[in-house]
Amino acid sequence: MKALYALYPDGHAAERAVDGLRKAGVTDNDITVISAQPMEGFNFSHIGHKTYMWHIACVGGLVGFLTATGLAYITETSWPIPTGGMPILSWWPNLIIMFELTMLGAILAAVMTLIVTARLGRRRPVLYDPEVTDGKILVGVENPREASIPDLQKALQIHPSVSLKTI
Repeated sequence: MKALYALYPDGHAAERAVDGLRKAGVTDNDITVISAQPMEGFNFSHIGHKTYMWHIACVGGLVGFLTATGLAYITETSWPIPTGGMPILSWWPNLIIMFELTMLGAILAAVMTLIVTARLGRRRPVLYDPEVTDGKILVGVENPREASIPDLQKALQIHPSVSLKTI
């Protein structure tokens, strides 16, 4: 079995299912919650919320800034042009290049981080159901241990009308 999940009509039912999974011993890293709309008012909305995108974008900006500064310095000192008493290396005109490459580095780093962390390059998500686009909320566990499946089924089936699905 690759995954065990159930679909819920609203956030309160999904919250009860997530709490049941936690009581069954499933960690937040192993719980998958997918909804068609944001669910910030519920505790399960914070599952998998931690990201390092801001830090990676800052590093990308720093790399862009250092590249621009080095490019401007090397270019202006390698081919000095006498400009009538003005300095060969002038920072004011170089600020445009430095700003643009700083932003380019930050944006490229953020986009690459988004592609990698959102796993946009894979062909098909492992755990997904088309009913999510109709407003249902998917709560499930990928690759559950065989011994824990009865406990997971009990935790996910919070109401008799909820049907469990497997992949």
